[in-house]
Amino acid sequence: MTTDKKELAVAALRNGTVIDHIPSDALFKCVKVLNLEEMDCTLTIGNNLASKSAGTKGIIKVADVFFPEDVLNRIALIAPSAVINIINDYEVVEKRHVEIPAEIRGIVKCDNPKCITNNEPMVTVFETDPDKPGNIRCHYCNHSIDRNKATIL
Repeated sequence: MTTDKKELAVAALRNGTVIDHIPSDALFKCVKVLNLEEMDCTLTIGNNLASKSAGTKGIIKVADVFFPEDVLNRIALIAPSAVINIINDYEVVEKRHVEIPAEIRGIVKCDNPKCITNNEPMVTVFETDPDKPGNIRCHYCNHSIDRNKATIL
């Protein structure tokens, strides 16, 4: 007699936020962008987990923390396929995809060496580039960068 057994690679979460479907190579960038290393809560990070659609994926579970939407959308630049799940009493009560915000502050480095942000102590600001879909444009020097090749601060 054979039994088909499945096991969870990551434990269930009672309350909090789950960020799923993160590309494996972007997982630790997401941790950095969300400043998770500074948080004082139970945090589960799984990487290179099996994914039917992507082959492998990363997942972040943060217990008893509910991030504002604008904070979670910061990871859309590096993990556009990420899905946010809000958990209450072990149930998913909200599920949504991240969306790239119109303005991206303090996440990306401008790769134009003449940009003021590389020569003065100031926060970088980028906007989505309407002329080049998939690109972001520096607010200060108008230099356009492919969002997939942007350097995360």
